[in-house]
Amino acid sequence: MLGRLIFGSILLLSISTQEANAQYTETINSNRPGQSQGAFAPGRGVLQAELGTTLGRESHNLRFTETDNIGAEFAIRYGAIREQLEFIVNGNFLYEDITPTAGNAEPYTQSGFPIVTAGAKYLIYDPYKNREDKINLYSYWANRRFKWNTLIPAVSIYSGANYVYKNNNPFLPDSQAGFTPKAVLITQHNWGLWVWVNNFIYDQFLTDYPTKAWITTMTHSFNPKIAAFAEIQIISSDIYSDDLLRFGGAYLISKNLQVDLSALVNFKETPKRRQLGLGVSYRLDFHSKDELLPQK
Repeated sequence: MLGRLIFGSILLLSISTQEANAQYTETINSNRPGQSQGAFAPGRGVLQAELGTTLGRESHNLRFTETDNIGAEFAIRYGAIREQLEFIVNGNFLYEDITPTAGNAEPYTQSGFPIVTAGAKYLIYDPYKNREDKINLYSYWANRRFKWNTLIPAVSIYSGANYVYKNNNPFLPDSQAGFTPKAVLITQHNWGLWVWVNNFIYDQFLTDYPTKAWITTMTHSFNPKIAAFAEIQIISSDIYSDDLLRFGGAYLISKNLQVDLSALVNFKETPKRRQLGLGVSYRLDFHSKDELLPQK
C-alpha cells in the first residue's frame, strides 16, 4: 500500500509539463518555525533537516484533565531529479503527563509517534519565471504604482502517505491506523520583504475521520538575518477541530544554518492549549549549478 501511494505521488508530480525557474537559493529555505509548506523546493542536490522541540500545557474542561507535554518534530527534505521537485519525510514524537482534575483517578503518562508522513512536492506554476519588471524612465509614479501581477501566487501540489501504528496508539483511534493519503495545495506570494503562504490540506481522506485544514502564514524579513512570522491554522475533523495561532521568529546563523523560536495558543477550552517551540534547520548543499531564483 505504501509503495503504491508513494509511487503514485512521484508519478503524478513528475509528469507535470509546467516549466518553472530554479528553486535553489544562496541561503537555506526552511519551512520552520511554522507548520505550513512553502511552494518552493530547496533545490536539486540539497539535503535539509528541520528539527524542533516543543514544551506545552493543555487543560480540558470536559475530560477534567491537565496535561504537560514534550514533543520532538522532524522533517527531512531532499531536492532531486528536477529543481521543482522535493521529497519529504516528517513527523513528531510526543510525551504526555496527564493529571485528572476530578475524581480519584491517578495521573498517568503516554507517548509515541502520532503520525509519520512521506511524500513529494512539485512546483507546477511559477509567476516569477520570465517576468521582468521594467523601469519607466519617464514616470516616477508609473514605477511606484501597484503591480497587479504580484497577486498571482506560485503554486505547488503535495501528495503523500501517512503512517499511523495500530494497537495502543494513544493519540488516534484504530480506524486511522495504517497507511492513508494526504494532499495539499500550496500557494505563495513574494512581496519584497513579505511572504504569504497558504496550505489547503485534505488529510486521511480514505478513513472514517478525514481532516480538512487551512494554514495561512505571513512572514516578514527585517534584515538578511532576522525574520518574524504569524500563522493561523484551522482544523476540521470529527476527531479534533481547532483554531490555532502561532507566532515567532528565526535567525540565520550562516547560509546553511537557521535557528527559530515560536509560540502557540488556541481559542477554546476542549482543550485549551499553550506551547513554546525551539528549532534548528540545517542543509547539506550538494547543488551542482549556480541556479538562483531572481532576487531583488
